[in-house]
Amino acid sequence: MPAVYRSAKPAQWPHYLRAVVDIAFPAHSVRVTAGPFDGGVSRLPYPLDGAGTIHIVTAFNPRGRKASTQANLRAQHELLHSIGLRRLQWWPAVGGDPAGTHAEISAAVVGMDDAQACTLGRRFGQDAVFAWSPASWRLLACVDAAHDTVITAWHAAVLMPPSHRFSRPPAA
Repeated sequence: MPAVYRSAKPAQWPHYLRAVVDIAFPAHSVRVTAGPFDGGVSRLPYPLDGAGTIHIVTAFNPRGRKASTQANLRAQHELLHSIGLRRLQWWPAVGGDPAGTHAEISAAVVGMDDAQACTLGRRFGQDAVFAWSPASWRLLACVDAAHDTVITAWHAAVLMPPSHRFSRPPAA
């Protein structure tokens, strides 16, 4: 299945397409990366029973502009408060480039549909959010009503020990 593209993309879109996301589950961390469809669907280590989608949302660097560490952490705290008010399950996550030179603290959230995840991302000035399900890894645009979508397969690896990206200060 080829990737699906609709309307204009934010300037950072190529970076989002190459992003890796580390998610800290209670027993282990998982690194998720996009990959080409190869005829199979990755089932492990997807942590849910297959019925849900995990949306990865951040409040870091709104509108694709670097913000100070203090501003990013304050916005991320507000995002987590908003998730908590909705009583949604979430796990700590870090998204960034494959080389690890840029990382943004995020939340891997269960219990939202794509529209709700995009609305939450847009509220915090984000261009896009990720949606991870057993069938696909999707990049969803938050910046317009059309919700640009890129659909790919995914690869995930259990990280033992857990990802170092959870313990070092985030890049602002």
